[in-house]
Amino acid sequence: MSGPLPSARDRLADEGGTAVIEFVWLAVLLLVPLIYLVLCLARLQAGSYAVTQAARESARAFVTASDDASADARSHAAADIAFEDQGFAGGGSLTVSCSATPCLSPGESVTTRAAVSVPLPLVPAFLGDSVPLQIPVSATQVAPVPRYEVR
Repeated sequence: MSGPLPSARDRLADEGGTAVIEFVWLAVLLLVPLIYLVLCLARLQAGSYAVTQAARESARAFVTASDDASADARSHAAADIAFEDQGFAGGGSLTVSCSATPCLSPGESVTTRAAVSVPLPLVPAFLGDSVPLQIPVSATQVAPVPRYEVR
């Protein structure tokens, strides 16, 4: 036979089954910010890879060109490929500066600077006044022009 039925007060005080609910809420409250942090860091790392690769490869392409006109086109093409490789197509910028005129003077150096603004994922535009929507990332590379190469 069964015992006496529990009163309403006993049923309300019973904590049976609440552990699952507490675990789900705790998991959601901890995992959502953690996943967002991982997404942000992944995009920032991709931006860092993009500017590093763009600066390095554009400097190499510039100093291995046969003349100044083709050097500029080659360096920008190399930077575009690097930006596209990391998902920043059309979003990066490249500046090239030379230590001498003409740029490809033997023994001189060429400095390239690549920059990109990494947009933060899932941040709505209306929060732009209080939260940064983009984080700028840049890299610089200095490449020597070969001293003994005949152009």
